[in-house]
Amino acid sequence: MRHVLASLIALGATAAAADLPAPVDPATYARHPAEEVRLGWHLFYDPILSGNRNIACATCHHPRFATSDGLSLGLGEGGVGLGPARRANPENLPEQRIPRNAPALFNLGAAEFTVMFHDGRIEADPSRPSGLRTPLEDEMVAGFASLLSAQTMFPVLSPDEMAGHYQENEISQAVRQGRLTGPGGAWDLISARVAEVPDYAERFAAVYPEIGAGRPIAFTDISNAIAAFMAVEWRSDTSPFDASLRGEAPLAPDAAQGAALFYGAAGCGTCHAGVFQTDHGFHAMGQPQLGPGKAERFESHQRDIGRMRVTGRAEDAYAFRTPSLRNVVKTGPWGHAGAFTDLAAFLRHHGDPSAGLAAYAPAAELPDLPGAKADYAIMEDAAEREAITDAVGAAPGALTEEDIVLLIAFLGSLSDPAALEGRLGVPDSVPSGLPVDR
Repeated sequence: MRHVLASLIALGATAAAADLPAPVDPATYARHPAEEVRLGWHLFYDPILSGNRNIACATCHHPRFATSDGLSLGLGEGGVGLGPARRANPENLPEQRIPRNAPALFNLGAAEFTVMFHDGRIEADPSRPSGLRTPLEDEMVAGFASLLSAQTMFPVLSPDEMAGHYQENEISQAVRQGRLTGPGGAWDLISARVAEVPDYAERFAAVYPEIGAGRPIAFTDISNAIAAFMAVEWRSDTSPFDASLRGEAPLAPDAAQGAALFYGAAGCGTCHAGVFQTDHGFHAMGQPQLGPGKAERFESHQRDIGRMRVTGRAEDAYAFRTPSLRNVVKTGPWGHAGAFTDLAAFLRHHGDPSAGLAAYAPAAELPDLPGAKADYAIMEDAAEREAITDAVGAAPGALTEEDIVLLIAFLGSLSDPAALEGRLGVPDSVPSGLPVDR
């Protein structure tokens, strides 16, 4: 820490220096056997987990795009291609865009990450039998090794993401009929698919002793292996900022000035607190809303009220989880709906969301989707914009262009080449023999 403290103190920023986090404690990361990690590695890149065997976890969370997909709002089932090149398949059009931006996966295996998704609909809750609070409530099964394990497996239940359109396959049919857990449920059907692949059957038996002793592969085994892989592959604690906190090397001058601003006058560190730059809380920050919104199929609106959908509390309207900023300069588009493809533009808006919402012009990465709802309908509705604006609490305050340059320099110091590249990379093949997104 001495290098970055010296840089900040030299800039007259002693108060900011006092607010700097301690270095990452290695003990925050659980250890996972190499065999389990490699099993999860193959499962993460294997389309066998999707209803139509054409989408893997990696399709929307690929290392080429900093563990996201490079799109504002992605295309799951009915999409072809990878990243910004992904397009709707005219012979099997998606029913709608995925409603929210695909979040990055860095450090999700660290102990402090006890809330997942933009709205926190999955979180640790020791008072529940499963230890988790999820949308499945009493149907939630035991056996998930961690919150990350539970989180990784909800996309397979989403028709828009991985399950597929109704009547296309046995998984999507089970989902549409509400058969998620238990014998014959969607998770059980996917587990059976995996178990039918001899290579997977052997690997699971080697990794989990109960399976080796004859217990069938359960869905929680699949999710536990994937979570182990994610936790190891995208651990991110070797950035230049980390090096400065450990006293190994000073930050570059512009990054040090940006850190002083971030943890000082700009007030960013209030919500982007701690060593991973997040308070894990929920805040209404006046982000533009694009795409279909978060609505049930029988609802016609396109708004996304964020955390309020989980809690039912009016004070949580339009509030979204504070994202970690690790590798943030690489994880765009930015915002819960990916409204910005330029980080500087995002910061300008973030500093003064009221002015930003009033002046917002379409600036998203959205592949053409024939028949989709108007992507900017909310932004073109004055009453909807006003509702988002009214929910904003104390805005950070307008930033100068110099501020933005310095903040981006600091945010760049959070980039970690080891995490961005990944430890194992993209496998050449997967046990199912299905194509791997590269």
